[in-house]
Amino acid sequence: MPLLPVTHDDIRAAHARIRSHIRQTPVIELPRGALGGDFTPVLKLEHSQLSGSFKARGAFNSLLSMAVPAAGVAAASGGNHGAAVAFAARALGIPARIFVPEISPAPKIAAIRRYGAEVVIGGAQYDDAQAACDLYVAETGALKIHPFSAPATIAGQGTLGLEWSAQAGLDEVVIAVGGGGLVSGAAAWFHGTDVKVIGVEPEGSRALDAALKAGGPVEVKVQSVAADSLGARNVGPLVHEICAAGVHTVALVPDAAILSAIRTAWQDFHQMLEPGGAAALGAILSGAHRPAPGARVGILLCGGNVDLGRAAEWAA
Repeated sequence: MPLLPVTHDDIRAAHARIRSHIRQTPVIELPRGALGGDFTPVLKLEHSQLSGSFKARGAFNSLLSMAVPAAGVAAASGGNHGAAVAFAARALGIPARIFVPEISPAPKIAAIRRYGAEVVIGGAQYDDAQAACDLYVAETGALKIHPFSAPATIAGQGTLGLEWSAQAGLDEVVIAVGGGGLVSGAAAWFHGTDVKVIGVEPEGSRALDAALKAGGPVEVKVQSVAADSLGARNVGPLVHEICAAGVHTVALVPDAAILSAIRTAWQDFHQMLEPGGAAALGAILSGAHRPAPGARVGILLCGGNVDLGRAAEWAA
């Protein structure tokens, strides 16, 4: 078995480092066939994580494993990564500046401010915010916390896999993909086991699918209801390397299936999800991914930073 850039030991060390700072999120095991098909669904409610998404894991691991300069930390984010970095920075007494694009939902920007970070609107799109963040880091020496393409981030996200495998025996895990930090962490943790890691991307935002088909990272166009959290244009070489070795397949879901999954999560399980957080469930409900008969299938609900102004529309 080839050694990946992020190892089981890296993830165990990350878990030991962050476990007193994060929440162990619960799982709900549904009856076999509850979501259609001959499999047992096991939902993990990671949208109930501190700061509203799995991103808190990578943020805490980054801040606790690297030297933080006097200038503090900086990050570019569509919302959830910024909120997680702001939350972790406040908990650890570290100044933070978060660069967000104009497309970021107002509730996510409000959350970043509520957690005490300075917010800078860094242009129209995510790439513009990242460029503004990079310039600030170059000028001040602040520590940049990357949302997905960094070993500390991936190891932190991999603690979700460690935790989940201890909570429930699984044959597959189905995980939404934005930049790929979370699915890379899961792939690194389950590498060398019999558990299949299934990535899920919106049809209009498919950076990992494109990279795996091309044999390396490529730029993609992004147009999806989940673009604020699953809208990376390029996964980068680190994510590609790990996913090429550890992701079994990538399922593509239409926006309509994501919105339908939001309604199902609310009406059937009383869980309110943002679009990116519902993508994995959407892949199952729409048939974009069909689990093996008899499998125990982990389905990750990964983000709950909901725009309440649109929640009634999505869940109706």
